[in-house]
Amino acid sequence: MLTYDKPNTVDEAVAILQQPGARRRVLAGGTDLLVQLRSGRLQAEGIVDVKRIPELQLIREENGGFRIGAAVAGAALGEHAALRKMWPGVVEGANLIGSTQIQGRASLGGNLCNGSPAADSVPALIAAGVKCTIAGPAGRREVPVESVVVGPGKTCLAAGEFLVDFILPAQAAKGGDAYLRFIPRTEMDIAVVGAAVNLVLDANGVCTAARVSLGAVAPRALLVEAAGKALVGTKVNDAALDAMAAAARAACAPINDKRGTIEFRTHVAGVLAKRAAKIALERARSRA
Repeated sequence: MLTYDKPNTVDEAVAILQQPGARRRVLAGGTDLLVQLRSGRLQAEGIVDVKRIPELQLIREENGGFRIGAAVAGAALGEHAALRKMWPGVVEGANLIGSTQIQGRASLGGNLCNGSPAADSVPALIAAGVKCTIAGPAGRREVPVESVVVGPGKTCLAAGEFLVDFILPAQAAKGGDAYLRFIPRTEMDIAVVGAAVNLVLDANGVCTAARVSLGAVAPRALLVEAAGKALVGTKVNDAALDAMAAAARAACAPINDKRGTIEFRTHVAGVLAKRAAKIALERARSRA
């Protein structure tokens, strides 16, 4: 029989998670965890429900950006006007997780820590340069979001640790981001390929910084540094976009499965990265 704990503070949660003996799983939204437990894909003797911890349910402005609790539901992200305005790509990724009903529970923390290479929210978070706060027996530490997942279903979290929140930096005055995915159906499907781009322009329209991330084309979501570098120093013209797409394709290491071949995924990664870059470019240009 599963034990069920509902701590009210981060310290309480850490204390429960480091208790010896039982294997415990953290529940933020539960849209992946509960399905996996019922199907037998995951084994656990205890569930630690962190939704009652106040700081895991907050979206607050901080240092010009935002701090988002790991248990904040996707629906709440979509309803936050200031967040949508500053980081539309991040919200786009989060709001592609499941149906309207799922959006009421699914969280950024759960989507990341589930460890799926095809998680929709993760590439946009990587492109935005997000950091994660992790709490555990040794205290709190910050980790770049691209370093949290280390393989399918595996994270860098040590025993007794769990994800507390996400730190989104301030968007640049002329910055823009976007996330796109390819799925076989029109909605509620797992990404065959996902691509996110975040870029910054100077007063002359030259790209001064760019981050490109891909999902579902490797064992974990990728930060493709070469793709970002291909845009820097250019006005994001066709030649730069072609170079960026080529770098994106070169970074791919997908698998063949019933949803797509290696060749198809690799090709689509370049196409989506290019399209996402164009959207991010228009958003950067339109910022006051």
